[in-house]
Amino acid sequence: MRSDSSELLLEQQAEELRKKKLLELAAAKKAKNGPPPKRSLRENASFYTTSGLAFLSVTAGASLLFLVPLYVDPAISTLVGDFVERPTMCVTTRREDMTGLFNCSWSSCREGCTSDVFKCTHIYVTFIDDLNFTFPFNATPAELFNLTDIERSEEAILLVNIKGCGYPPTVKCKNFTDLYGFEGAVFPCYYSKQNKTVVMTAYNREDQVNTIIHFFVVPFIVTVVSSVFLCIMHCDCRCKKERRRHRHRHRRPRIENLRYFDFSSITAKRTNPHGNCKLQQHVLESTVLTFRSGRELSPDGAALDLSNGESGGSARKHTLQLLVFSRRT
Repeated sequence: MRSDSSELLLEQQAEELRKKKLLELAAAKKAKNGPPPKRSLRENASFYTTSGLAFLSVTAGASLLFLVPLYVDPAISTLVGDFVERPTMCVTTRREDMTGLFNCSWSSCREGCTSDVFKCTHIYVTFIDDLNFTFPFNATPAELFNLTDIERSEEAILLVNIKGCGYPPTVKCKNFTDLYGFEGAVFPCYYSKQNKTVVMTAYNREDQVNTIIHFFVVPFIVTVVSSVFLCIMHCDCRCKKERRRHRHRHRRPRIENLRYFDFSSITAKRTNPHGNCKLQQHVLESTVLTFRSGRELSPDGAALDLSNGESGGSARKHTLQLLVFSRRT
């Protein structure tokens, strides 16, 4: 038992020593590195500007993924439909409550535009096809009943909007069907000049244009502008031609003719670390590389007649003389 307890005690002490040593090493490393450098005002401004622009770019770009299918696409489709600007008079002719996925390929009103519908309501109406006619909002019910005798168009389908769907609180299908879904109902409506079988209960061209501006143009401009500023701040956005024009080329010197190339003295110095003596070596102090014919001077001043091949003794046409002198001081 004593041996076991002593071993446990030794292990605990060793663990404490190890932790203490690690703490000391960490403190020494922190003291060696010193405190972290402080950012300058320019660095702080660049950091916060980059963060803000990145946040705007990502947020605006992501919002387009939801705003385009929910708001922008229906607004564009409504403008393309070219609905009349003046409200005409519509009369409900019949209503059909259908069930089944095959029968519900469209609906006059449904809440939710992405889910499949197994129950739907089809509302059919007729309207006065006259561009000069405007619905009399101040007319009494009797006067409206008399207007039903006016010649009307063929049957058309009534939609809550161009897609026939929406989300609360803007679209409430129960109120829509209760208000327009009974036979003989008279109400103002707007029909499409491009497709007269499509009728809507509300239309305002300015609202559709504002929807496109607010939900597409503004986020798109914010995304593009913030991305451009980020590119200017952190990337080289110039064209390839400009980069090539401003690129510094470091070319090696070109030797046109090696016959005139001459190696002069090259000196290498080595110094003893103790500083007692200095060794100077003159390496390749005089090197003459000759590849042309004629008279040249050798390192010792003697004339070389390379054309005749004579220089005191014998000289070759291609002569390489290397003299290495070492001097210790």
